[in-house]
Parts: sequence; C-alpha cells; structure tokens
Amino acid sequence: MATALVTGGAGFLGSHLCDELLRRGLRVVCVDNLETGSLRNIAHIRDARFRHLNLDIIKPYFVDDEQVDFVYHLASPASPIDYLRLPLHTLKVGSHGTHHTLGLAKQHRARFLIASTSEVYGDPQEHPQKETYWGHVNPIGPRGVYDEAKRYAEALTMAYHRQQGVDTAIMRIFNTYGARMRAHDGRAIPTFLRQALQDRPITVFGDGSQTRSFCYVDDLIRGMIALAESGHNLPVNIGNPREHTLLELAETVIEVTASKSELIFEALPTDDPQVRQPDITLARDLLGWEPEVELHDGLRQTIEQAGVEALVGAGQR
Repeated sequence: MATALVTGGAGFLGSHLCDELLRRGLRVVCVDNLETGSLRNIAHIRDARFRHLNLDIIKPYFVDDEQVDFVYHLASPASPIDYLRLPLHTLKVGSHGTHHTLGLAKQHRARFLIASTSEVYGDPQEHPQKETYWGHVNPIGPRGVYDEAKRYAEALTMAYHRQQGVDTAIMRIFNTYGARMRAHDGRAIPTFLRQALQDRPITVFGDGSQTRSFCYVDDLIRGMIALAESGHNLPVNIGNPREHTLLELAETVIEVTASKSELIFEALPTDDPQVRQPDITLARDLLGWEPEVELHDGLRQTIEQAGVEALVGAGQR
C-alpha cells in the first residue's frame, strides 16, 4: 500500500486531496499546524490509514513512516487576507518549508509535487497564460510575499531535481472553489456566496471587467493526482480555461442562489491581476486531463455539500 504525505492537508485543497487519496487506497499522512487550515476539514475522516501530525514545516521535521511514496506540498497561506496578515510566515513557508519538505522527499526517494500558483504570472502580458511565460510580478507590492514565495519555491524545487535527483513536479493552480472554502478568506467565490446567501450587497472590485477562470475542486484534485503519477518535471497549468469577468461571476452567483442581492463597486486592490486564464494544452496532451464541471453546476454542488451555515461563516473563526 503506497503512502502519501500531504502538507497543508487540513486546508481547503489539502483536505479534498486527502479524501481522494484515501478513496484510491493510499495511506495518508496529513501535516498541518492549523495556521490557516482547520480540524473541521478532516473531522469526517474515520480511517485507520489516515493520521494528522501538527507540525510546523518552517522548522526541520520528520515522519516515522518507513516509506513515503508521494509528497504533496500544499502548505502555504493562500488567500490575500492570510498572506497580508502573515507576510514573513508566507515567505518562510515558501523557502524554509519547501526546503525541509523537499529534503524529506529526497530521504524517502518519493515523488514530490509542489502546489504552485497562477500568481507566479503576476499581472500577465500574455493571455492566456502558458507555462513558458515568465510572468510580470511586482516583487515589492503587498502581494509580492505570496507571488515571490511561490516563484522561489519553484526554483528550489527545480534545484533539488537537477542537483539532488529528486523526482519533482510543479503544478500551477488557477482559481479553485468548492465545499470547505473559508467564508471570510477574501476571495471572490466564497465572498460572493456569503453575501448572496444573506441577500446582502455583493462587493465587486473595480468595474468587474477583470477576469478569472474558476475550476471546481474535484476537477483540480483529479488533475493534481494525474500530474503526481506522471513522470513530468516542468510546470503544468491546472485550471479551468473558461474565462469569466467578476461581474459575470457575481450575476451567476445571484442566479444560482436566487438572491435579492444588489451589486456595489469598490476600488481595486493593489496589483490585482486584470486577466487570469490558463492555457491547459500541456495538461490535455500530457495527462489527458481537462475540467468537466461547469460553473453553474459547481456552485450548486458547493452549496449542497457545504451547507448555507458554513458558507455564511456561522461558527467560524
């Protein structure tokens, strides 16, 4: 029986990954110090093949399993609210945390996958974004701590691959949504759903013409595992190539929730990207992967699986 280690395994994406790996018959070691993750996300798991270790990956850490076959490195503050609140921590997770986790993968001769981000492209001058595009990032802006932490983590991953022989993969994740999103994490879909489900005004930044591409979590996890099980070492975009403006997203959320919410407009945050759309040609050709869930259906599934109480933030910190 193969064993997978998942850093950030009590987070939104990490917990869904743990679920799917268990469903596929693997043992799963979840490493998460709960800085931004939550025990609520893994409380439903009642399986002897699963265990949670409360460890801080910024410091050297070890697991006592004789063998780890896959390392999925997802740990990082990822929402604007988190990385603006924890700028130094975010940088240290990208540097120290990635270094220690790569070292663990090397020790076990495990396949290592890092969850990078579309934010490495910054405010792109190329559209849609291909993996060969080097990006247009402001390293000293407020978002730079997250963008540059991920860019550094990619460089570190490739250094371990080239010099130390670690079998690595780099996954550039585009906007993803689904149950277990934190209602107050500052990102568009959880914010719009929370506001719409309470019939409150929906806050759209700028004029709403900036675009995003939204991938349902089940599709993303399927792509993540496919990449981990491939032999590919260079970056691969995993996301939904169907582009929506934020205004279109807000209108879709109102439709799906049958909300009475009205739209209000506020100033754009600093360095907010104007466009975001993945070119997934490589994922299609290499992995045979593409997303299957349309936005309307994904939003409905999110509401059904999460429940209104969770989506409006009742009882959350």
